[in-house]
This record gives sequence, structure tokens and C-alpha cells, in this order.
Amino acid sequence: MTAVAGCGIVAAGFAGTWGAFDDVRDYADRNIADEDSYVAYADGGMEPLLKAGAVVASALLLLGLLVVAVLHAAYAVADARARRGEGNLGTRELWRRTRRRLPAAVATNALTGLVMGAVVLAGLILFACVDGGLVPGVEPTPLHGTASPQYALLGWVLPIAIWCAVPLLHSRLSLATAEAVLEHRSPFVALYRSWVLTRRARRRTVGTGALAGAAAVLVVWLGRYAAEPLSRPVGLGMLWLSDDNVWMTGVLVLILPTAVALLLLPPLVMPLTCASSARLHRELRAEEDEEDTMRAAATA
Repeated sequence: MTAVAGCGIVAAGFAGTWGAFDDVRDYADRNIADEDSYVAYADGGMEPLLKAGAVVASALLLLGLLVVAVLHAAYAVADARARRGEGNLGTRELWRRTRRRLPAAVATNALTGLVMGAVVLAGLILFACVDGGLVPGVEPTPLHGTASPQYALLGWVLPIAIWCAVPLLHSRLSLATAEAVLEHRSPFVALYRSWVLTRRARRRTVGTGALAGAAAVLVVWLGRYAAEPLSRPVGLGMLWLSDDNVWMTGVLVLILPTAVALLLLPPLVMPLTCASSARLHRELRAEEDEEDTMRAAATA
């Protein structure tokens, strides 16, 4: 379903920009016929394509958010049932139990994404300020020049250090969906509870997140290479469909390997990631309940 929806969004994007790509081709053909030099996508041809690309990218991000929320919520529900020894659920029953808390799962994952996105944005803003000469006492590196120690520290080392906090945040907030779905927490409370739970098992949490991230990177990297042979037949098909529009075909061939690689993540990486998160949440909750019981017994 993710593959069908993703391909549908991309196809709709190409359909919506069909006229814009025709204008780009006509502009290039006129300049070639007049033996004039030209720049691709000039004469206002880039603006409608950028707008369409922004819409397609937003739709794909929303699709990714929905898929991640559904899978995390479903694995949490299935793991909780298995913990109680109630056996496995059929797909229909699992979906029925998952969709009750799906809005909370989507909101929790969106909030998690916003937190990590804010960290990425902070690093980008710092790099842009340093590179733009907006930081007092730090001069931008001249063309073909050597970066000063201040520029290297504030423009390279510090942004990279900030970005390194993103996987750490993701691992510490990875149990929020299970908290929102199983314990009926609000998104903000779920994120706080995930932070509290993972505090007792930092190494295991970070290790699990690192393995999941490494698996995702490996699948995307290998998937891009595996999808390269598809570029030729797909490109030929687009050339036939678009009446030899090389500009549209070039964009499709350019994004095809990455698109195929990303579509491999839900079936290959997400099950491992979601199952690990659900099991880790169950174990940490059991440890917390046991400690609360022992503390209550000692108090009594």
C-alpha cells in the first residue's frame, strides 16, 4: 500500500507539471534552433516545478508519517497482546484495535519529527550564519583559501555535533508511540514518558537505535545500486509517454533509484525497528512496575 500510494503521489506530481515540462522543452528547442546559448529551466520554467516538487515532497512526508505511526502502533498492540499470552491477532482485528489510537500515534510521531527537525534546523542556521559572515570575529573562508580555526570550529565541528544529537533524540523518544497507544497518553506526555523510561537503559536504547539507523542507511545505499538497472527501461518508457521530453525523463531517472530504495524501508527495516521498540517498551515498563511494587512494599 505504501508503494502504491508513493508511486501515485509521484505520478500525480508529473501529471501536474506536464505543461511546465513542455514549456521547458519548447524554450530549449527554440534556443537550439536559433543557435543561441541557454540555461536549463530558465525563463520562469523552474518556479512551477519547484512548487510542484514542494507539494509532492510534503505529501510523501505525510505518507511516511502515517506509515511509521501505523506500524509502530500495530506492533505495540500486537506485542502487548502477546505479553498477556492472548495469542496472535488477525490483520483485520489488529487494524481495528490500532485505528482507535491512530490519531494519537500520528500526533506523537509528528511531534517527535518536529523535535528532531528543530535540532537539524539549528545546525543549518548556525552553519549559514557562520558561512555568511554573521558571527562576529569569524570570517568566511575565501575562495580556494584555508579555513580559519574559528570557522572550522563554529562552521563545521559545532553543526556536526548538533546533528549528532538527532539519532540520540530519536532513540530516547522511540517509545513514545507505544506509550501513547497502550497507556492512552497525550503526545507531550508520551514523549516525556519515553524519555523517562529510556533513562534506565541508555546503552541498550541508543544501541538499538543505532542498529536500526545503520540498517536503514544500508538498505537505502544498496537499494539505490540495485535500482540503477531500472533507470534505462523506465526512462525509455517516459520518453515514449512524454513524446521524447528529455527534461521530464531526466528528472524521473534522477529520482528513481532513491525512490525505490526508500520504498524498501517499510518491508525490510520497519518491522525490525518497530518490533525492537515494542519489546523494549514492554521490558522497561515491567522493570518500572517492579520497582514501584518493591518501593510500595518497602514503604508499607
